[in-house]
Amino acid sequence: MAGAKPGVHALQLKPVCVHQTLKKGSKFVKWDEEPTLVTLKVDPQGFFLYWTGANKEVDILDISLIRDTRTGKFAKMAKDPRVRDVGGIGGGCAEANLVTVVYGCDLVNVSFLNFQALQEDTAKVWTEELFKLATNILSQNASRLTFLQKAYTKLKLQLVQDKIPVKNFLKMFSDKKRVETALEQCGLIANKAEVMKPEDLTWEVFQTFLSNLCLRPEIDRIFVDLGSKGKPILSLDQMLDFLNKRQRDSRLNEVLYPPLKREQVRQLMENYEPNASQLERDQISLLCFSRYLEGEDNSIVPPERLDILDDMNQPLAHYFINSSHNTYLTVGQLTGPSSVEMYRQVLLTGCRCIELDCWKGRLPEEEPYITHGFTMTTEIPFKEVIEAIAESAFKTSPYPLILSFENHVDSAKQQAKMAEYCRTIFGDALLIDPLEKFPLVPGHPLPSPQDLMGRILIKNKKKHQHRVSSGGSARRRTVDGGDANEQASPNNGDS
Repeated sequence: MAGAKPGVHALQLKPVCVHQTLKKGSKFVKWDEEPTLVTLKVDPQGFFLYWTGANKEVDILDISLIRDTRTGKFAKMAKDPRVRDVGGIGGGCAEANLVTVVYGCDLVNVSFLNFQALQEDTAKVWTEELFKLATNILSQNASRLTFLQKAYTKLKLQLVQDKIPVKNFLKMFSDKKRVETALEQCGLIANKAEVMKPEDLTWEVFQTFLSNLCLRPEIDRIFVDLGSKGKPILSLDQMLDFLNKRQRDSRLNEVLYPPLKREQVRQLMENYEPNASQLERDQISLLCFSRYLEGEDNSIVPPERLDILDDMNQPLAHYFINSSHNTYLTVGQLTGPSSVEMYRQVLLTGCRCIELDCWKGRLPEEEPYITHGFTMTTEIPFKEVIEAIAESAFKTSPYPLILSFENHVDSAKQQAKMAEYCRTIFGDALLIDPLEKFPLVPGHPLPSPQDLMGRILIKNKKKHQHRVSSGGSARRRTVDGGDANEQASPNNGDS
């Protein structure tokens, strides 16, 4: 504890910052069944991706649901040439102008939004900046107050004929009667009106609406216990008492984590109390005290704990690894579709070890494929999987990726093809030879995750010298944790 530096890692985390291009908006062709010219934007807080077409209706996508963004050859292109030509780009659509947004509540059930930029370089900016927003660590661990701001922003964006429908409040909050009563108490609606003016719904009014809708008697009790004497205010001394005696853990080392001083508490009050006259009297209101409890200063997980705190310089074998088995499956082990997309999705979640069950391709293509052997699961091309891995391997984590090959390909020609795909598609990221400082000799430690950053390692069972090829197949004893009833060639793993 002597060398502890509280909060040092918080400085390494990047706050949400929306690129000016995204706030200003860009013209795209959105295509699914029919192409539509839209203006694509992101709100200044980075909560929502939204677009409007000729009919002025607003469609919204929560950025927290975005799992990936793609451009170039990895984005989806419309099959119908008439759709590709809508943007007026000579000779059709260039891959560099495509944007695909992948979103969903989990890594299996994902959907796709497809856009075509009308200007060069626009797609690249949108793809990169949207992905930064979707993977921002601080936004993924935001405070309650931030999520309330998000709800407020959504209401302000979903306009119908330049008005906010009351039904949007009812969708967001339960109990119609209580919602309508709270809206009337704030003066937002009268006589059961169905819409309200956007300018009437300010952030302060929305907070008042929430306090009317969601009563907090537990906070009232805190005020009473602190000696507020029935008044909806706390003095600076009472706030100081609450922070140092109620909130602060008395077990903390007072040298490393000293109690707050009056000037620090005063600064905290200024962050949450907008009323200057209250601050002049060294007071904070009940509403602003509630904001403090909901704010960033009261996050369950401190920001410094969200960053990497572990020592990543130990030998690779000293760590547990986030691993995936039968990565390609989307449903079950025996039936159902296999998907190339699953490799992208598990990598985006931070997985650092994935499995490829490789099988010999049929004539005439002789292209190796991946499937769960001797089951009714579908097959996916080995090459497409390698391309997907290359594109997604280090999008969310720079640390080494291990590919666990369960290799059933007993054709030397197809094994050579697999090796060539790995070399050409992975390029310099593929670790072929041991690192100079870490020779693979007994007694010498393995390289660390830090040493292997950005590298791809292949874990593949080699041919056993004691096995003699007799033209038939041999039963595996135990191969890479695979199914015991699957067959393996005497050359299993020789690639």
